[in-house]
Amino acid sequence: MIAFATVGIFAAQPLSAQVARVQPPAQEDAPIAYLQDLTSGQVLLSREADRRFMPASITKVMTTFLSFEWIEEGRLVPRQVFTVDPVVWDEWNNVGSTMFLPNRARVTVDDLIHGVTTVSANDGAAALAHGAAGSIEAWVSAMNAKARETGMRDSHFGTPNGWMDNGKTFTTARDLGLLAATMIRKHPSKYRHYVGRTEFTYNGITQPNHDPISGRVPGADGIKTGFTNQAGYGFLGSAERKGRRLVMVVAGSPRSSVRDRAARQLLEWGFQEFEQTRLLARGAILGEAQVQGGDTGAVDLVAPQGVFVSLPKGADPKVKMTITYRGPLRAPIAANEQVAELLVQADGMPEYRVPLHAAEDVGEAGILDQVANGIRGWLR
Repeated sequence: MIAFATVGIFAAQPLSAQVARVQPPAQEDAPIAYLQDLTSGQVLLSREADRRFMPASITKVMTTFLSFEWIEEGRLVPRQVFTVDPVVWDEWNNVGSTMFLPNRARVTVDDLIHGVTTVSANDGAAALAHGAAGSIEAWVSAMNAKARETGMRDSHFGTPNGWMDNGKTFTTARDLGLLAATMIRKHPSKYRHYVGRTEFTYNGITQPNHDPISGRVPGADGIKTGFTNQAGYGFLGSAERKGRRLVMVVAGSPRSSVRDRAARQLLEWGFQEFEQTRLLARGAILGEAQVQGGDTGAVDLVAPQGVFVSLPKGADPKVKMTITYRGPLRAPIAANEQVAELLVQADGMPEYRVPLHAAEDVGEAGILDQVANGIRGWLR
């Protein structure tokens, strides 16, 4: 059973007039385009967001995310040193983008991740995968398991670096947006340390980052470009301004210059054409959910990060918020456990959902609790 409770309907205040309008990139410049506001959770633009394509080097974002996860779990340590395997070196030496790893070089995990994120090192991704998992195949298997765990439903990886593999590696813009959002939310300090650097020096060789937005779009900090002859040029990027973060994907662009322009245009459109309003403060109690078998019959629900809505400038829509959960919930419930969602509907915009967490622990009911809960249920 799914329970519903309307929290409220709000009329948004009229927003400031727009002087010079920014448009999203044209279809021919970015056949695939996706823009999400991570602060509110809204999707602001979705063009062919579920169409599968070959991500090429954008694959390395999953290798980066898996590295962050393994560091968090203690399975990798940034100062840890790997020796480049001769077989891996022979396969990947000077293949595509490279950090110029010598054969049998001793290299830290920190340098390998920087090589992957900053100069798109194919050899670095392969050496990291082999050193961390014991084989590239085992690492790729872990990449796919992590993709499923993250909720990426239309993605599969065949290599750690996205090199051509006869179509085994594919993804969608929506999945890449989810990957970026999860990486940024779960690992903010690692993201700041490894992503968005303008250059990287290894073994005396300095190479620039070819990210088209960092240093060009205010607040931009990465994330990764990609190119294949079959799929064209793509980019997964993110930027933050005044506490508001956007994640974007463009793919299928015919030339790198077109992709770069489309990426910058999409972010500027998101920041300039939408204004954000806070509907509910961080930690505000939105309502309650019924609990079965608990030492109390209900639990308060909170939105840990607050509730925000981004609306087109000049718009004045009504915003409706409804609590939904599959209930009654069953005890025990831990404080801060996600147990429900807030459905937010604004006229003219795609609906979106905000996770709601339990405000406090709910233990399993004792005999007296069961009697009291039964009496309360009968009185209703």
